[in-house]
Amino acid sequence: LAGTLVSLLRDGSDEVQVVTLGRVQGVEILDERGVGDLRFFLQTALDQENTRSVTLRLSPGEHDLAVSYVAPAPTWRVSSRLVSEPDEEGQGGRALLQGWGLFDNRLGEDLKDISLALVAGMPLSFVYDLTTPFTPERPVVKEERRVATGPVTFQSGVPKAKPEAEPRVAMLRAGRNKVMAAPAPRRIDRESLQETVAVETTGETLGELFQYVIGTPVTVGRGRSALVPIISEELDYRKDLLYNCRQLPTHPVATLRLKNTTGLTLERGPATVIARGEYVGEAILPLTAVGGEVVLSYAVELGLKVVEQSGAGREVRRLSIHGAYLQFEEWATRWREYRLTNSTAGPLMVLVEHPRTAQYELFDTPSPQECTAEYLRFAVTAPAGSETTLKVQERRLTRRREELQKQSYEGLQRYLQRGLLDRRMLDQLAKLLTLWETVADYEKKLAVCDQEREKIYQAQRQIQGNMQPLSQAGKEGTLRARYVKQLESTEERLRSLEQREADLKTQIKRVQQELEERLQGME
Repeated sequence: LAGTLVSLLRDGSDEVQVVTLGRVQGVEILDERGVGDLRFFLQTALDQENTRSVTLRLSPGEHDLAVSYVAPAPTWRVSSRLVSEPDEEGQGGRALLQGWGLFDNRLGEDLKDISLALVAGMPLSFVYDLTTPFTPERPVVKEERRVATGPVTFQSGVPKAKPEAEPRVAMLRAGRNKVMAAPAPRRIDRESLQETVAVETTGETLGELFQYVIGTPVTVGRGRSALVPIISEELDYRKDLLYNCRQLPTHPVATLRLKNTTGLTLERGPATVIARGEYVGEAILPLTAVGGEVVLSYAVELGLKVVEQSGAGREVRRLSIHGAYLQFEEWATRWREYRLTNSTAGPLMVLVEHPRTAQYELFDTPSPQECTAEYLRFAVTAPAGSETTLKVQERRLTRRREELQKQSYEGLQRYLQRGLLDRRMLDQLAKLLTLWETVADYEKKLAVCDQEREKIYQAQRQIQGNMQPLSQAGKEGTLRARYVKQLESTEERLRSLEQREADLKTQIKRVQQELEERLQGME
């Protein structure tokens, strides 16, 4: 029978079930306890394949020897419950936070009256093979290459609705917005719950970790799990509506915000939220150190809708002149508008989370009520049955420059109208533009001279080519003399061009000197 059941387990069966108690043809059927023993026996037989023996050899004489071991086990988890009793305004009050540690006994033996400590944190742990022999492989060294490879690159919280106007909520479950009704058979009383759970737990800091030390003995059978109460404390809380598009678009989320004054580090785990004795939602309790703030998001406010719009632009702040350049100081601006529509019967106050960005500053925007490492929180009151808007504007100062020579008089006049230039500076800049235009005109005339000279050179080459085969006498001599006069005429035109070019260059030099003097006086 044992051999058969072992085979079944190895084939994938992980449970032995007994339907009838008694004897069948002389065979005694196991009761429930016997089934558990048999299952343990079979599992132990299977685990024998993974066991190893360790031999300790000591020096001669008597010794005080202590042997300890570390056994892998499933991580323990936390389940919490938050029972809140709102004050008269319904925006805060006292809440009872209760927590239980859930752990599984997978050690293969019953644990009876043990001392239990649960460690919270994230220690580094891994499996390292120390039993398998390992021979490192020697590297293969090849002949050195003396040819360089190709290019080398490197990669561098304002009133809310009254308690009687409780907002409609939708549960956050499995990442989907789903309206859930949770009828309660009876009202859950906070004081009675506090009396039913006896907690004898102390906390101890272990460097980067935190340890819950259970003050009462714990008994857990093999293969079973246990819930141990670790927290039961009353905390002050505040209720807020938080909106964050990245977390949940369109609607804000109802949250309870508490400060961890339990004296214990709170481990991460699910939490059931109860308000006025009724189930209202579920949340994830984050890992929170002593003194830290806990924000529990447990429901969606469907009566308030948020729509976002955004845009960006540039605005010149200041102009300055540096040499032959016009330097611009500009605001790179961007804005985001949050439009809140409240369809409930009472006003709602929402904390809108806006992302923080380095190098950007707020302008023409209300001051944020709170700041976190990644967000600015703006308090917005949405009146009942109406729409309100929050516009967040940010800007960053940038600098760029342009050549004065490439400016236009019409563009400079626009800067005058916007108050970035005065009339005196505009006139000076206009004079500079006129001088640059003069230089450009002179340079065009020089270019015309160059073109005319090239035409003369071409004519001379043609005349010289025609003269080469002619003789000195007769009609050819007469024609040759005519070509000589044409060459003399082209030489006169070349000398006139040289004088014209010299005059133009003199004028250009004079105007450029005046430009430099005017630019130095405008710094």
